[in-house]
Amino acid sequence: MEIRTLRYFLAVAREENMTRAAEQLHVTQPTLSKTLKALEDELGKKLFTRHSFSIRLTEEGMLLRKRAEDLVIMADRITQEFVSLNDITGGDIYFGLAESHLIQYLAREIREFRRQYPDLRYHITSGDTEQVTEKLDKGLLDFAVLAEEPNAAKYEVLAFPEADVWGLVFPANDPLSKKETVTVDDLVGLPLFCSEQSWENDLPSWAGKRMSELRLEGSFRLSYNGSMFAKEGLGYLLTFEHLIDTSTDSGLVFRPLFPKLESRLYLIWKKYQVFSPIAERFLKKLQERFL
Repeated sequence: MEIRTLRYFLAVAREENMTRAAEQLHVTQPTLSKTLKALEDELGKKLFTRHSFSIRLTEEGMLLRKRAEDLVIMADRITQEFVSLNDITGGDIYFGLAESHLIQYLAREIREFRRQYPDLRYHITSGDTEQVTEKLDKGLLDFAVLAEEPNAAKYEVLAFPEADVWGLVFPANDPLSKKETVTVDDLVGLPLFCSEQSWENDLPSWAGKRMSELRLEGSFRLSYNGSMFAKEGLGYLLTFEHLIDTSTDSGLVFRPLFPKLESRLYLIWKKYQVFSPIAERFLKKLQERFL
């Protein structure tokens, strides 16, 4: 199975049309059809169902698409790394980021680093711990940033200089807005929004034995989406300070939890990771600044 074949397959999967995919790839349609038929024969599975004006993936095709995307990304990364081995002015670095206003520290370091290495190309993907560590483990990322303590036996870890503060986001006209802080007593009986990850790992340490009295109305991986539900009065969002616009005109307010609950942010990378030259230089810069 060749990378070129997987690129052909992904183009057809994306376009859902053989003619458009062939035009995009600059090959003839018979050549593309023949290549994909050979791929199906090699795998012994039907990858597409053909309709009058479109092509759709089978279940086997959807599985191959996920695997092929990872393989093609990895192939591109290998090529880029070897091209940049002698490039002392730039290269590619791949990050997977959790949601936090403390990402500003990383953005600031990238901005300064680009002054020294103007051809730096950085690639950002966002997600929760499960999403970004999966990509990191597969070698699709150089670094991940987590909002929970990582597995130190598996990853090298660099803590950010500050911590995120937990609180509640809700409509400004809610009676709770008269309070300066929010306690467990205030949350009992309320419909709460939170990420599943934080509900299972962060909130229990704060609520203690009373965690069972709290009700999760819905889970959101993106705090912004949760804030839209909170704004419509559907519930109260547990999230980090500064992630959501709670300015005077926003219609929302933020109140910190009491007792105070904080979460540290961590930059991680795989143990024994072999970095490209540019990624290695960037890590050295971060270690000098954060340690």
